[in-house]
Amino acid sequence: MTKLTFAKTFKAMAAALAVTLAAGGVTEAQAAYNMRVYSSLPGDEQSSHYVWFKHFEESLKAKAGDEIKLHYFPNGMLGKEADACQQVKMGAIQLMISGTSIWATLVPEIGVLDLGYLFNNFDEVGAALDGKAGEKLGSMLQKKAGVAVLGFGYNLGARNIYTKKEIKTPEDLKNVKIRVLPVPTFIATFEAMGAVPIPMPGGEVYSSLQMGVIDGVEHDAPTVLSSKYYEQAKFGYRTHHVFNPIVAVMNQNLLNTLPDNLKTAVMEAAREATAAERATAVEAEAKAFEALEAQGVKFTECPDGTFTEAVKPVWEDFIAKYPDTKEILDSIVSAQ
Repeated sequence: MTKLTFAKTFKAMAAALAVTLAAGGVTEAQAAYNMRVYSSLPGDEQSSHYVWFKHFEESLKAKAGDEIKLHYFPNGMLGKEADACQQVKMGAIQLMISGTSIWATLVPEIGVLDLGYLFNNFDEVGAALDGKAGEKLGSMLQKKAGVAVLGFGYNLGARNIYTKKEIKTPEDLKNVKIRVLPVPTFIATFEAMGAVPIPMPGGEVYSSLQMGVIDGVEHDAPTVLSSKYYEQAKFGYRTHHVFNPIVAVMNQNLLNTLPDNLKTAVMEAAREATAAERATAVEAEAKAFEALEAQGVKFTECPDGTFTEAVKPVWEDFIAKYPDTKEILDSIVSAQ
């Protein structure tokens, strides 16, 4: 598709969207560009996606006025995440905010960021993604998925384990059924840790805990709080096993067709949103831990390095399957 054809197609889509919005009582015909923004998470302050979006929206408004109008669709309203990736690639959805993990459906190399015990804290995540690792992954996303990275943000805390029965030692984790993201690296990591990983969609987690289908879940503290998993899983085992980031992307062809002033406004607003969201994420985790303890969750600290050697074979298998990630992995490790 040529840039001219894409621009005409996008403007036609934008006009159709304006008509749809007007039918719902909202008229956006004055905006030169109407853009749909996808997120699978709720539209509230407990969502890293929403935190990034609100900062981006406010900054873009200040820089571009009414030239660009953003329409936020949380809770997977525009479909499943994997399908949304395809829609962003084609330009039917213009922007998407998600965990990096879901893009492994189109760019499997990005799964390197989901390797267990790759990072020790979010400062290391930021340094890696602002450097060679982020540049390399951004290039892969552009070439294979047709999207431009606007910014790599942070999830609202590291991922830890929450269970119905208390986990005091690594041995206690053996054969415990833990819900994990339906991502190969997550599954392999929890097998290496001795647990039984059960991949399933997020919407099934609470009822599965309630019915005993799973014994626990691994997630960041704010998500456990907002999803009320603590009502079923009263014990937290602070493993800090993954510090997986979020990513905001935009259809590359659309970005290319924007006038220079609007392209500059988008990229500057994205940089500001990323910096603000990262700062908010660090604070959110601490507040969520306090709130979970107030709800009766009892935490046990997993000593640093407990599972580091156990997951190294997962790293080796991943590099063997995707050799281009060795350079990325080496750059992350060497910078720590």
